[in-house]
Formats: sequence, C-alpha cells, structure tokens
Amino acid sequence: MNERLKRTPLFEAHKQLDAKMVPFGGWEMPVQYSGVIDEHVTVRTKVGLFDVSHMGEVEVRGPKALEAVNELITNDLEKAADGQAIYTAMCREDGGIVDDLVVYRFSRERVFICVNAANRDKDFEWIRAHCASGVTVANRSDEYAQIAVQGPNAEQLVSRFTDTALTSIGFYHFAEGRVMNQAAIISRTGYTGEDGFELYVPSGLGNELFLALAQRGQDVGVKPAGLGARDSLRLEARMCLYGSDISDDTDPISAGLGWVVKLDKPSFIGKDALLRVKTEGPAKKLVGFEMEGAGIARHGYPIMVAGQRVGEVTSGTKGPTVGRAIGLGWVDARHAEAGTELGIEIRGKLIPARVKKGPFYKRAK
Repeated sequence: MNERLKRTPLFEAHKQLDAKMVPFGGWEMPVQYSGVIDEHVTVRTKVGLFDVSHMGEVEVRGPKALEAVNELITNDLEKAADGQAIYTAMCREDGGIVDDLVVYRFSRERVFICVNAANRDKDFEWIRAHCASGVTVANRSDEYAQIAVQGPNAEQLVSRFTDTALTSIGFYHFAEGRVMNQAAIISRTGYTGEDGFELYVPSGLGNELFLALAQRGQDVGVKPAGLGARDSLRLEARMCLYGSDISDDTDPISAGLGWVVKLDKPSFIGKDALLRVKTEGPAKKLVGFEMEGAGIARHGYPIMVAGQRVGEVTSGTKGPTVGRAIGLGWVDARHAEAGTELGIEIRGKLIPARVKKGPFYKRAK
C-alpha cells in the first residue's frame, strides 16, 4: 500500500477488524469487511458502522458568522434554527458546484460545516477567501474522528455510549453531548437512506469508540461497513457523490438539487447564474435510471437514444435492496422525463434502461 496515502484516526481499528483497505481520494480506506452485500443488508435491517473521518470540518465563528456562511451557500441558514443542520450546495459565480455540504447552525456566531473528503483543502480555502471580514475560519478536520452509525437499530446502539437524549434529536438536527465521557457532536443525518447518527469525537477517541461500538452492538446486529456498501446504499437512496455525479462543471438545479437552491434569498454566490438556469431551463439533467436488460451501468458508459449519444453514466450498481441494476447519469434535458427509454452501452452492446423519478429506495417511516 502506498505510504503516501493519508490515514484516518480509525486505521488501527480497521486492521484489527480485518478490513480490506484500498486507496480512495488520497486516503487509505476500508472498502469492505464481511462483504459489500452483507454490509449493505445489515445497514438496511440492523445497524452498520462507517468511518467517515476523512470528511472535513470547517468552523466559522464571529458576530457575523451566520451571514457570512449564508452568502456562500444556496440553501438558507437563516430559516434554520439553532441545533439544526441543512444540506446545501456551495457554488461558484457561474453556478458550478464547489461542493455539497452539511452545515450545522450552533448559533448566529458559530457555524460548523462538513465538507467532502477530497475537497477538504479546496473548500477551506474557498470559504476563507470568500467570507466577509470579521469572522474566523478554522480548518478543524484533523481534530475529529467521525463515525456514522446507520440503520434501524442505530439509536439503540448509540444510546449505550451517551447520556444525550437521542429521541429529542430530530432528523437533520444535532446536539452537543458526551460520548464515552468525551465532548462530542451528535448529529442525526446520514448518507444511506436510513435513520442514523454521526458522532464527531476527538480524533484520539476514534479507534476506541469504533471498536467499542462493534463489540457492544453484537446483540443488535452491528457490523462495520466500508466504502462499497456506502456507495450502494447512497445510490439506492439517490444521493449524489461529488466528483462522480456532481462537480464544479455542474450546477445544482440541473443536478436535481433545486430544492436546496433558495432563489428568494437576497444574495448568495452563484445566484444570478442559477436564476438563469431556472428561468431558461437546464440544457442537461442528472437522471436516475433502472436497467431493463442484463448488465450493470458503470461510470463513463455512454447513454444512447435512437442511435445518438445523449449522455453519460456517472454512478451505477446492482442495488441489493431493490434487487435490480440502477444508476445515475447526465442526459440532454429533452430525454430526462420519467419513463424515457434509454440505451446504456456496455462493452459494445446496447442494454435497455428507463428513466426513474425519485429515489430507488425509501425507508418506511
């Protein structure tokens, strides 16, 4: 393994749990432990543990912190309450997506931002360069280990490690508390389509906590899960992956993320460009599709209609829960309507597929 790859604070735990490690965006990360399908099913039916410590954390403080961050993002932090998190895009002036983020509102004076792993340095520099004066922007990524506990039994498991009243934390809300007697941020969001929590703890606690969760959760069916299951879970829930489905060459409205673009905000970076996209309509759209023939669509495969290439696959897999091959891809807007017949070119053969609206999987409430 290339020693130049970065390692998360949980690296020793992964070795102890016999994880298969792979390079991922400059990091040495677990791709699987017991197997991708087994881990996927465990998260859907019981509870899984993910190391997401490679994600970055940026904190903005000061009397104008909320206003400064709100100018950087497409969603509206003013409409959130203290203790609430929002999913959002952060865009360039031309509407291109710098990153997709989860932003935590502690108060008007303190805002905490979770950024994608590959964008840690880029996002920090962007935020620091574009924040108004009078605020402090700190890159706190190396201070935290972040563990995602996802699945129907997540609350039951996490409750064994904290006195925080987890039932009082609503979806996309968070609380400060203690985990294994150390200060932590406990948030209830997720990237799997299931209920679950993210535990932000001091980096030095990461190995101990991950192993303790794995050991003390045996009776609720816990298993550690790697990048393979994380990808199939998020794709079934139709959640975008930055760098594959979205990038700084795509805008959130065309990507189907218009619900996090609040054009009624007085201003934010990229507003004028996104208003034009909204008014004129996207030229291309990111769509979900289901395969109707045998084959799995992979990143970069051509998408065809009537013998013409109209787009490209960005993500694809066989969904273990939904039981069929699914994917995401960019297509010319005229071919983006639900039910549109597509052809996915797989090793020289055209395999039929159909545009699907909404998530492929949605958990029962």
